[in-house]
Amino acid sequence: MILEKVIREIETVVGRENILTSPEDRWCYAFDATDLAYLPDLVVFPGSAAEVSRILLLANEHRFPVTPRGAGTGRSGGSVPIEGGVVLVLTRLNRILEINTKDLVAVVEPGVILGKLKAAVEEQGLYYPPDPASADFCTIGGNVAECAGGPVAVQYGITRDYVLGLEVALPTGEIIDTGTRTMKGVVGYDLTRLFLGSEGTLGVITRIILRLVAKPAARQTLAAAFGSLKAAAEAVSRILASGLAPTALEFIDRVTLGCIREMLPFAVDLKAAALLLIAVDGHPHDVEERAGAMARFCEEQGARPVIRARTPEEAEQLWKARKVISPALKKVKPQKVSEDVVVPLSAIPDLITALEDLSRRRGLIIPCYGHAGDGNIHVNVLYDRALPGEMEAVEPTVEEIFTLVRRFQGTLSGEHGIGLTKAPYLGMELSPAAIAVQKRLKQAFDPNNIMNPGKIFPQPPKARAREQEGI
Repeated sequence: MILEKVIREIETVVGRENILTSPEDRWCYAFDATDLAYLPDLVVFPGSAAEVSRILLLANEHRFPVTPRGAGTGRSGGSVPIEGGVVLVLTRLNRILEINTKDLVAVVEPGVILGKLKAAVEEQGLYYPPDPASADFCTIGGNVAECAGGPVAVQYGITRDYVLGLEVALPTGEIIDTGTRTMKGVVGYDLTRLFLGSEGTLGVITRIILRLVAKPAARQTLAAAFGSLKAAAEAVSRILASGLAPTALEFIDRVTLGCIREMLPFAVDLKAAALLLIAVDGHPHDVEERAGAMARFCEEQGARPVIRARTPEEAEQLWKARKVISPALKKVKPQKVSEDVVVPLSAIPDLITALEDLSRRRGLIIPCYGHAGDGNIHVNVLYDRALPGEMEAVEPTVEEIFTLVRRFQGTLSGEHGIGLTKAPYLGMELSPAAIAVQKRLKQAFDPNNIMNPGKIFPQPPKARAREQEGI
């Protein structure tokens, strides 16, 4: 618990109106997009980097934990306050400070909604590519903390490829600047990359300098239906090796397709086992030629039919359907665990085949979809708590999924991060020596372990034994 006198001190920093103390209000900030929920002792909305710094100084003095939070859209429990303390909500820091069309940079605060940033940049004829499914409500600060990706990563890269510099409030209260606003910079250690994907465990990001690129003049979208999952998976690496350079290359299996079928702008054969959703962008003449070549190439790989979106509205409808896949899966089962594994492109068919076998053996539905173009497959384990045995089968199934991924030389997370949910499995990918080095880094930045404790690194059973409470 946080002492009353400390709460009064925090009030002097941010103002009484920017603190939530009632249980009902605090519950709204107890969870993210997982099913985990831990009640914080206090919710605070700072309005500046200086206010963040002062709160962190108080946290160090009085030894209470601080969990940074954006919009709470994370899928690994990263913003869940497992040890209580203060949830530091950064949504008041929501200004786009600069869009510089000459330097091709934007300077933003962490609470800016990603979709609003993308729209503001595009109004200036520029483009900020990272585009996770939650773009309409996730914050850029959360994207940086988790190193978010999205469908166009196959061509444009992910969040880390666009972050040039940061302002960060350290757990010990200092405010530092990292990186540059130039396209190159190798002065000292690359602290910017260290904070990227650090999940709020090393500091609080209070300002971000982003690299922008030219807005593509044209884009076309195609949907290629395949009669088997393996055929669709095998087509992925062939498409990437063809030289046709897709902007996005998404994989959607039969179960997933059934959940969004009614949203598609055209009919897809009920016998289709998988759909590849493909985009190409660039100069209008080049895009037209590449889209036609892409359609022919997919047909050569066995796709029937290959449908090109006839209008921008049809293309938009296709991508809207793609973005709602995650919640749409609850049409099949009320609960799910969503993993974001990545395997080498050559291993995608083997992973898909192995997951089909796992689904049969475990008696659970395991739909797959995601960013096949960079090997990032979203593997979902669907279950119903009310059905005997299903919930108990989930954890061993997830562990077996991770075992398969590591057998195929893949990684446990491509976008969601480790957070709380994947922490028990960290040792499947990182050696004890590698984990020890990372813990020493954490200790150097955060000697009193106030910054989002309990995340990334496996915790002793007692530290993780606090059960989630109902909301």
